[in-house]
Amino acid sequence: MNKITAAITAVGAYVPEFVLSNQVLESMVDTNDEWITTRTGIKERRLLKEKHKGTSFMAIKAAKDLITKSNIDPKEIDLVIMATTTPDMPVAATGVFVATQIGAINAFAYDLQAACSSFLYGMSNAASYIESGRYKKVLLIGADKMSSIIDYTDRATCIIFGDGAGAVLFEPNYEGLGLQDEYLRSDGIGREYLKIDAGGSLLPPSIETVQNRQHFVFQDGKTVFKYAVSGMADVSQKIMERNNLTKDDVNWLISHQANKRIIDATASRMGLDEEKVLVNIQKYGNTTSATLPLLLSDFENKFKKGDNLIFAAFGGGFTWGSIYLKWAY
Repeated sequence: MNKITAAITAVGAYVPEFVLSNQVLESMVDTNDEWITTRTGIKERRLLKEKHKGTSFMAIKAAKDLITKSNIDPKEIDLVIMATTTPDMPVAATGVFVATQIGAINAFAYDLQAACSSFLYGMSNAASYIESGRYKKVLLIGADKMSSIIDYTDRATCIIFGDGAGAVLFEPNYEGLGLQDEYLRSDGIGREYLKIDAGGSLLPPSIETVQNRQHFVFQDGKTVFKYAVSGMADVSQKIMERNNLTKDDVNWLISHQANKRIIDATASRMGLDEEKVLVNIQKYGNTTSATLPLLLSDFENKFKKGDNLIFAAFGGGFTWGSIYLKWAY
């Protein structure tokens, strides 16, 4: 029997209806459209404004979109991996609830948290389960309600992040398509530069932590930018070298949508022409775990069977990496 590879066979997505534009942000914090666009490439972002709806709401929507489009029976799904940094609640895994709500009653499920690299790491997990031969259908969802942890008086972070969800289905492939190679990295030096101070075991919630606004994302933007530029560019170049890929061999760069300048720097290091670099940051901002699957959803009609896709991401912690995948349909 031919070697089993893990291929993406279906894609789904969901973004909330509410649009927070740069123009609206101008009335909220000391910033302007030109400043935001020049430094990030972001023009607007989507926010989930409805009360009592969390990350699971968007994840369920994205999963159902995939299920409807691919016409699969959710009972056939073996595993649901929920890539998120904003779970609905502590302890009870969001992925477990999502699996039940979409009718994946025969699947087991769990959450995976690696900040903005969560979906990329999830691809590695999903592929490993498929390649083992033990499971046939693994649903990987990337979803984050970043608006739930953003301080909208902090212009360093509120201009960047948005809410959204995307999902992909991994299945066995016997034609050599799907995930080919991965190069995943992490370094605890990043712990202090992108974080939420309170709410964990180190600093449990208290009246003081709430009053001190310690439950919102803090980012040392310059430091994170520096590490992200070098990190994403390095691993993307490394994955090309390891697989003897030239710039002509790469069809598409699927890059984490954190900052247009980081995306451009990564593409430049890879030697890629602009038309091979997929970008939707202007519409959604940084949706953290959802950026990669939202790119796949938005540009799915461009991909052809056998296309070489290079994925790259960088997240808090620090976490980062690159994956080489051959498109399967």
